[in-house]
Amino acid sequence: MTELAGMHAFGELIEPATLKIERLLPGPVERVWSYLTDSDLRRKWLASGTMEMKPGAPFELVWRNDELTDPPGKRPDKFPQEHRMQSRVIEVEPLRRLVFSWGERGEVSFTLEPRGGEVLMTVIHRRISDRTNEIMIGAGWHMHLEVLAAALSGGRTEPFWDGWARLRQEYERRLPG
Repeated sequence: MTELAGMHAFGELIEPATLKIERLLPGPVERVWSYLTDSDLRRKWLASGTMEMKPGAPFELVWRNDELTDPPGKRPDKFPQEHRMQSRVIEVEPLRRLVFSWGERGEVSFTLEPRGGEVLMTVIHRRISDRTNEIMIGAGWHMHLEVLAAALSGGRTEPFWDGWARLRQEYERRLPG
């Protein structure tokens, strides 16, 4: 296990406009895969949206971050209660890899690697438009993965929006730019 795979490890820019973040999660890999691909499970940590598991299939992600933790924390001004984004599946390798578009420009890949009773999840978000979005996306993925780890372990995490605000400041400090 790398240091980055720890429960609270920070994402890093691995090339311009590309963020990588890793998490070692409670397994088995089939369970983690279901939290990536099943809309009802994915909505518990990220966003809902039914995906057809074939390249080229369109789908919509629907975020309701206020519902991820109880309490949700203070949602930042100008952030809607619900956010929607059109995406499409790019690549599917069941139990191993899922890649989809992030709106019209970006791309996100998830790679799962079994490690004993745990699973190393590597998330790579490509083509991030600018530094402001690198910071917001870094904090977002970090907090969403904290919620996923808590869901998989039966634990709890801090209120989503409070954690995101704290992490946003930390990513502002940590990411180059």
